[in-house]
Amino acid sequence: MGKRYLIDTNTLIEFQAKILPIKGHSFVAKTIDEEFNISVINKIEVLGYSSITKKTKDFIALANVFELDNNIVDKTIELRKLYKIKVPDAIIAATALVNGLYLVSRNISDFKNISGLHVIDPWNL
Repeated sequence: MGKRYLIDTNTLIEFQAKILPIKGHSFVAKTIDEEFNISVINKIEVLGYSSITKKTKDFIALANVFELDNNIVDKTIELRKLYKIKVPDAIIAATALVNGLYLVSRNISDFKNISGLHVIDPWNL
């Protein structure tokens, strides 16, 4: 099996709104078709808007959601201590690291210093 990916909230929203560049949209569509992975935090962030549509709910329901387990929690704590990042970002990064996933996110700056984390920006493919 090739690379596996975790899709960040900004990418999910931009993909569904069809505002990603053509290459980015194609990459995310292929990724979703092969293995649609998100963190529980991504699910909370996307579905936490009061104006969420049934289309978005149905879209997120297709995802493989990585829940918090002890390995992710421990890695999140480690990342918070090492990098002083926000809890949601630390959980997303920890989820990717623990599960050997590349992170697909426009927010490169949020994750750029995290050792071992590979981030792909769909806006710059």
